Amino acid sequence: MSNLRISVVQYLNSVPLIWGMLHGPQRGKHELQFATPAHCADAVRDGEADIGIIPAIEYHRIDRLQIISGISIASKSQVRSVLLLSKLPIEKIQSVAVDTSSRTSAAFLRILLGKFYSLHVNFISSVPRPDEMLSIADAALVIGDPAFTYRGSATVYDLAAEWRKFTGLPFVFAFWAGRADQNLALYRKDFEDSRRFGLAHVDEIAAEYALKLHTDPADVKIYLTENIDYSLDEENCRGLRLFFSLAREAGIIPVEKELRFV
Repeated sequence: MSNLRISVVQYLNSVPLIWGMLHGPQRGKHELQFATPAHCADAVRDGEADIGIIPAIEYHRIDRLQIISGISIASKSQVRSVLLLSKLPIEKIQSVAVDTSSRTSAAFLRILLGKFYSLHVNFISSVPRPDEMLSIADAALVIGDPAFTYRGSATVYDLAAEWRKFTGLPFVFAFWAGRADQNLALYRKDFEDSRRFGLAHVDEIAAEYALKLHTDPADVKIYLTENIDYSLDEENCRGLRLFFSLAREAGIIPVEKELRFV
């Protein structure tokens, strides 16, 4: 078997999925490319990567994808790293600066504000700098490490918690997906084993990334073990299918594609 070119999200929440590829038995088996969530999807779409951790919404924008079953980046409660930061109560928001590295969260925010809060909002693309974003809009959508480490004064709305409040379901933000012609079934165990290795070494991950992010290792461990869910179980799949249905209803995607799993 030849090595895969794997596009990996550069945020903390993806680290347990690739820890075995960085430090464990899968080390050196595949080529890892680090990027933002949006660029991970672009790499898979453009053939620069064979598989990537792609934003969930991109499954409907890239042809002939297959999903590695059982693995995702999801949240069953609060996610803490996909946040709407606001200067106003959410019911009064008229403009939102949106992190340009976000696609699934940006799509979900349109659904949240339009369907669940009946708001008509102006969305402004922006680099992920919360203070600058809040200087040009009423609110800011921030994801990943900038959201997890945010300690400012804005009111914080956790998008996974908002989704749970309105639907009673988890939210799936991303998953492994690659082109169907790559025979990904041959490599599925590598992804499962890498995740297993990562979750068995969360203390090491927390210690390393707490230093990088200037935060507390115990808080990083809570985030990785309680806020992020790395499964793609039936409950997560129900949440994913509902998101796709609402995205179609909102005109964000033209049709709902059947989920095709490896």
